[in-house]
Amino acid sequence: MRAILSITPGKPDSLVLRDAPEPEPSEGEIVIAVKAAAVNFPDVLMIEDLYQFKPPRPFSPGGEVAGIVKKLGAGVTRLKIGDRVLANNTSGGFAEAFLTPANRAFKIPDSMPFDDASAFLMTYGTSQHALTDRAQAKRGETLLVLGAAGGVGLAAVELGKAYGLKVIAAASSQEKVDFAKAAGADAGIVYPAALDRAAQKTFSDAIKAASGGGVDIVYDGVGGDYAEPALRALNWEGRYLVVGFPAGIPKPPLNLVLLKGCQIMGVFWGAFTQREPERHEANISALLKLYTDGRIKPKISKRYSLEDTGRAIEDLAARRATGKIVVMVNS
Repeated sequence: MRAILSITPGKPDSLVLRDAPEPEPSEGEIVIAVKAAAVNFPDVLMIEDLYQFKPPRPFSPGGEVAGIVKKLGAGVTRLKIGDRVLANNTSGGFAEAFLTPANRAFKIPDSMPFDDASAFLMTYGTSQHALTDRAQAKRGETLLVLGAAGGVGLAAVELGKAYGLKVIAAASSQEKVDFAKAAGADAGIVYPAALDRAAQKTFSDAIKAASGGGVDIVYDGVGGDYAEPALRALNWEGRYLVVGFPAGIPKPPLNLVLLKGCQIMGVFWGAFTQREPERHEANISALLKLYTDGRIKPKISKRYSLEDTGRAIEDLAARRATGKIVVMVNS
């Protein structure tokens, strides 16, 4: 099979396209003929050895795919060869065949194209887990989404509206804010590329103005200097969701947590899916129902060929993407 491989740690231009042995499933595993694979921020970190999981090299990045079940390992009964599925694993997705435990794959509706399916699981799964399992969002509350035009951010915008929240989208350009508002956000804020103390105060004041005084939930997929002003705009007993740190790991002043009686909550969707597989499966069923009802739909900004996977990852790393980037494989 053809596969994009990371041979040594490096930037996206270090990836190479090579022939590699097709995987064989062990007990409880399946092999999927990949039709499409989505690009996610862990792919950027993993090829540089900066992610918490470090697969042995050579490995293919890409943890989120859609395709057709090609091989079944012993004991697999919930799927059959020929099933259309989406699936995730730590890595291996930017290749013509993908090995994964069968319990990490889910059948998709016939009406769902493979590019949509490949861009579905990690973003909506993460944002659903954040808003429902962690923040326990309630209809009528106000949600601020930082990085609202990226994959998980845009999913949070859509799901926030589906759950009856008022959604404020914050992003780094007016184009990105408009993109998030087109996905359902009620209001938008453009934040600068860098924040000094004065700019942090201005940003916090803008959040309070857009929300009518403060927000109940912060969905932070950005981190860095953007975290503190968002925390300062949080209401009493608000919830601050820690999702990612492309702008750096923040150091919030914990006296604000005391003064606001608020909670800072980690959102580690990958660990949740492994620790609580039954809840995860129920969540995915609920998300697929929202999709078939037309209430959510992945926003795919660019599609690349397998040969151009490095460029796709570079686009995401440079924050040039609005919505999701997908690599089309056996399409």
